[in-house]
Amino acid sequence: MTETTAHAEYSLDRSALLVPDARRMDFLPTLFGRQHLLIGEMTVYHHMERLSPRDYRGGLWDFYEHDGKPLYLAPASKPRLQIICDTNGYEGEVSAGAAGIIATLFAFSHLSFQYPVDLMAEGYSRLYDYAAEHPESAEIFQAID
Repeated sequence: MTETTAHAEYSLDRSALLVPDARRMDFLPTLFGRQHLLIGEMTVYHHMERLSPRDYRGGLWDFYEHDGKPLYLAPASKPRLQIICDTNGYEGEVSAGAAGIIATLFAFSHLSFQYPVDLMAEGYSRLYDYAAEHPESAEIFQAID
């Protein structure tokens, strides 16, 4: 196997996959747990409203998974969003996927203090590890720092 082939296989393996419509109903209960699925979903939306007041106006969200496990939600309304994080001074424009990762990480962090269940910590850790390999990892980590 050539180095290029090995890299392509690694890249494909690290890609998040869009959850098909037939499995969307299972995504949020699996990500946040049945008991916290509504508060989890609303918390992600709330964080996006706060992080992207210029660009985010609600709308449809896509759900992403990796290795068969739920990973993050991302707004489907715009390909790129301006992110402003008043807690650390970060300002930048990122893809909708990166914006969704940022908002979902904030939601997991926020919820983990109110609902200290393993599912929140596991979800945050899985998404954090995935974000480290994302093409926009520098922006993601500046925003959540």
